[in-house]
Amino acid sequence: MTQGKHKGYIKQTTTTTTTTQLLKQTSDLKTNACVAPVQPTPDFIRQALKKVHPEITARYYGCGLVVPECLEGCRILDLGSGSGRDCYMLSQLVGEKGHVTGIDMTDGQLELARTYVDHHMKEFGYKKPNINFVQGYIEALTEAGLENDSFDVIISNCVVNLSPDKRMVLTEAYKVLKDGGELYFSDIYSNGRLTEEIKNHKVLWGECLAGALWWKDLLQLAEKVGFSPPRLVTASVITVDNKELQDILGNFKFVSATYRLFKVPKGNTKNCKVIYNGGMTGAEDSFQFDCQYTFKANEVVEVDGEVANILTHSRFAEDFTFQPLGGPTGPCGVKPKVSVVFKFLDVSFTH
Repeated sequence: MTQGKHKGYIKQTTTTTTTTQLLKQTSDLKTNACVAPVQPTPDFIRQALKKVHPEITARYYGCGLVVPECLEGCRILDLGSGSGRDCYMLSQLVGEKGHVTGIDMTDGQLELARTYVDHHMKEFGYKKPNINFVQGYIEALTEAGLENDSFDVIISNCVVNLSPDKRMVLTEAYKVLKDGGELYFSDIYSNGRLTEEIKNHKVLWGECLAGALWWKDLLQLAEKVGFSPPRLVTASVITVDNKELQDILGNFKFVSATYRLFKVPKGNTKNCKVIYNGGMTGAEDSFQFDCQYTFKANEVVEVDGEVANILTHSRFAEDFTFQPLGGPTGPCGVKPKVSVVFKFLDVSFTH
């Protein structure tokens, strides 16, 4: 499940200073970049959110959720965890045998999040905490004490665009992910590299637009860092309802998009037939892997080599049955044959 979320702070970095600014209220926004689209929240997530302490929820400066599937027993890292609302929700989804770590740079938010650890563990019926909160920057995860090869899933929601060094964010995420691990994140992307005027505009920073990455640069950065090619899950157009800002943005257009990036072996690009066994929490009968593939339980689907490689080397492996093309003894297909084309307005996102 994916929706947009604003973490409640704006990080602007120059060569000499770093400033943090609180977004006071949603009505201050001039675009819909940080406002969640209307999507139903699955019942099991709604129930988990109800168990989060009211003060944690009240200090949550955002909207929406970024929650991938198949989290039972996983070790999860939330980049920019804020008051910890999502972490406490995820704590219930991973279960007592899983673990959730939140990392944030804001002292006040971390103090609040840590205050209610014992309360929530008692509420969830856990014998010992399965959650912790770390102070640090998303560009320096190992410096914050997070170990390499230690997380199954990293989530991030409208935070990467606030970083001045996005390659370092992806590099650090890759380091701390286990083999087969996933970076599942929602963020803002543009149809070209933004001008310095836009990048340095304070209001556009607050709207999460000034730090938007050109979508093609994401593909290149992911490849350089070592991730599998990004798989687009969902995307929605961002509208700018302010003439002054629109004049500054000119012909640049933006989308809020969710991608999956995996840390899997390279070079294994053969098509396969797969069968989703069903039963994943929240996706018992149908699992939307990305905008290209939605798997219905017990239905045979031919997938491209990239997806076959991901499914066989990630936490999803036990949820699928794999069949080679050409029969039980035949070769497992050829290179991917389908390109994903995402069209919004007059701009095509093709990869």
